[in-house]
Amino acid sequence: MTTHAAVVGAGLIGRAWAIVFARAGLPVCLFDVDAQALAKARGAIRRSLDDLVEFGLVEDPEGVMSRIRVEADLERALAGADYLQECGPEDVEAKCRIYAQIESVVSPTTILASSTSGIAASRFTGHLRYPERCLVAHPVNPPYLIPLVEVVPTPATTDAVVERTMQLMAAIDQIPILVRREVQGFILNRLQGALLNEALRLFRDGYVSAADLDKTVKHGLGLRWSFMGPLETIDLNAPAGVIDYGRRYGPLYRDIDLQRDAADPWAPETLARLDAERRDELPGEGLAERQAWRDRRLMALMAHQHATRND
Repeated sequence: MTTHAAVVGAGLIGRAWAIVFARAGLPVCLFDVDAQALAKARGAIRRSLDDLVEFGLVEDPEGVMSRIRVEADLERALAGADYLQECGPEDVEAKCRIYAQIESVVSPTTILASSTSGIAASRFTGHLRYPERCLVAHPVNPPYLIPLVEVVPTPATTDAVVERTMQLMAAIDQIPILVRREVQGFILNRLQGALLNEALRLFRDGYVSAADLDKTVKHGLGLRWSFMGPLETIDLNAPAGVIDYGRRYGPLYRDIDLQRDAADPWAPETLARLDAERRDELPGEGLAERQAWRDRRLMALMAHQHATRND
């Protein structure tokens, strides 16, 4: 089992991963080429821990902090690491360079996992000497609150590396899923993208306001989806299960799917109109405060889910 983790990239996701590892009792070293990002990292982590303590999601913040080290030298940061979480830019060429640098200083057996939100790891690891120990471990932001991790091997990744990664994620209280083969965007973002694309089309074409569309998810779909997924939902929403549901509602969903046009739902004019409605609801200067509100609501939800995990 992994005993020493390293995180490359001290931004929002990298700091969150450091909390996840250290909260689970693992020593973790956080590296970044940006000295300013490193200088701010420990303070930002401590503020997150203080919030987690308030909701009962961390019991020993001092112990967590004691297991997190920051380091500006890559070789020293990765020394002894048997698992590395890369949190660099969403750019293939940049990742190719980062991975070449990483491989030059780590053990051949160190697992190299990327936090990328949608880039197949084979696109930036094929040039390495040991690509078989590389894969994606895509978190949901922030991973210390939302535990899902998408584990996505490349065609070269060994079964042993996949198994070690799945076991590690479970051991640090994350919930890993295995994406059986590479696909752009993986699972979560493809599902989220399907909903966002349809939401933007409905907004663009004047069927609903931005506020009412958000209410539809917040007070409708989201209530069910907070504790069960869409496939279990349909299995429970017909008397005889999923085949019965398909017989009853499949024709409706097929017709809806055929009605979707090929026009880009992310067109600039659509986003500009959406932004205008959103800024009426929430002025730009209030975004940071609302983001903090979101995180605290997530903490309360996670505290509830922890208390009812065996239901």
